[in-house]
Amino acid sequence: MNIRPIKNKKDYDSALKKIESLMDAKRNSPDFDELEVLSILVEKYEDEHFPIHSPDPIESIKFRMEQMGLSQSDLVPVIGSRSKVSEVLSGKRTLSVRMIRALHDTLKIPADVLIQVK
Repeated sequence: MNIRPIKNKKDYDSALKKIESLMDAKRNSPDFDELEVLSILVEKYEDEHFPIHSPDPIESIKFRMEQMGLSQSDLVPVIGSRSKVSEVLSGKRTLSVRMIRALHDTLKIPADVLIQVK
């Protein structure tokens, strides 16, 4: 086992190839241990170089509306008046705590996505 830090794209690609070759390693074997350590190193490198940002709250609402086949008028009972719905979806009005709770309950959007501050 020759494990070292992943410092660049070449090291990263090499680690991914090695991980692929170790995918069928048996538990409690040296190969499995190597797979585990390499996976941790790759995850750290990916977190630093390819961060995944949380989705935009308004885009999340629009996406979920599309998935559920909802129109803006369908959100009136959730957000309030038609004008409030329009203002929220256009980014002119911020989400209140009441709106966040209602959107979470109705559209099943995780609250942490809706709470984000821009």
